[in-house]
Amino acid sequence: MELEVRHLRALCAIADTGSLHRAARQLGVAQPSLSTQLRRIEQELGGTLFLRERTGCRPTALGRVVLGRARPLVAELHALVADARAAAVTGPQLRIGSTASPALAGWLRRLRDDPQEALLQMDVSANALLRMVADGQLDVAFVHEVEGCPLRIPPELGIRVLVDREPQFVSLPTDHPAAARPVVRLADLAEDRWMVDPTVDGEWDAVHRMLRAAGLNPRILHGDYHTTASLVATGEVVTVCQPTCQSRPGMAVRRLHGDPLGVRLMLAARTEEVLDSVYPVLVEAYWDTVRQAPAYREWLMAKGAPPGLGAPPSPYEHTYSEKKPA
Repeated sequence: MELEVRHLRALCAIADTGSLHRAARQLGVAQPSLSTQLRRIEQELGGTLFLRERTGCRPTALGRVVLGRARPLVAELHALVADARAAAVTGPQLRIGSTASPALAGWLRRLRDDPQEALLQMDVSANALLRMVADGQLDVAFVHEVEGCPLRIPPELGIRVLVDREPQFVSLPTDHPAAARPVVRLADLAEDRWMVDPTVDGEWDAVHRMLRAAGLNPRILHGDYHTTASLVATGEVVTVCQPTCQSRPGMAVRRLHGDPLGVRLMLAARTEEVLDSVYPVLVEAYWDTVRQAPAYREWLMAKGAPPGLGAPPSPYEHTYSEKKPA
C-alpha cells in the first residue's frame, strides 16, 4: 500500500475531531471503512498512530510526528486547489505580502490595471512575510529591514532594493514645542513617552539603541501603530515613523537631527519574472508618496534629488537583484 493524500486527510480528520465516528462523518465515509483504512496506514508505517480510548482517539508519539508532516501537505494541496479554482474563474492572482507603507495603496491601485488580480496580506513581521514567499504561500513581499537588525532572508529568494537607507522621522503632537522646528533633536524629546510596536522585527532594539546613543532613557510604551497615531494626536506619546507619512490633525511629522535611524526597503520574490513585473510599479508608487511628503522631499533635495522629483535620485534607487548565497 502506498500512502495517498486521502490517507493523510483521514489522519488529520481523526486528530482534529478526536473520534473515528466524527472523522468518518466529516469525510463522508462509513466508520468501519475509516477504521480499516487507519489499520492499513498503521501497517504501512509500522506503528500505532492513535490510541483508541473510551473518550475517543488520541495521537501517539509516532502519530504526532506523522501529523506534523501531513498537515502542511494537506494544507498546501487545499491551497493549490483553491488557487486553481479561483484562477479558472477570475484569472491568475498575484499574492502580495507587505509591511505597512504609505506607498502600498498606490502600488495596489496600479496593479489593478494589470491583468493579474492582486491579493494582499499584511504583517508587521518582515521575516514572516519572507518565509511565506519562500514557502510558496506568497508570490512577492515588500518589506522593511531596520538598520542594525538584519532580516533572515531565505537563500532561494531574489531581492530588489527600492531604497538602501530611508531615514526614519518622528511623529509628535502639533502643539509640542519641538514641532515648531523642521528638524527635531532627540534631546528635545527627552521628557516624552515613546511608543514602539515590539512585534515589528528589529524596531524595538533599534529605537533602544538610538535613544541610548543620545544618552536618553525615556519611558517607552508598547502598542500597535494604529493606537500610536491616536495617542500622538492627543499628546500622550511620540514615535518614530516613515518619512512618507503625512501630518494629520493633531500630529506633525518631522525629521530627526542627524538621521539616527534608517531602514532598507526591498522587494522579495522567488523568480526574476515576478520581480520584473511588480518592481517598476512599486517604484512609481513610492516616489508618488515622496512627492506628497514635504519634509522628506526637502531632505532628498538636500541630498541632490532633482527639484521636481520627477524621477528617483540615483543614490537612492537600486534596481539590481541580488541572490543570497545558500
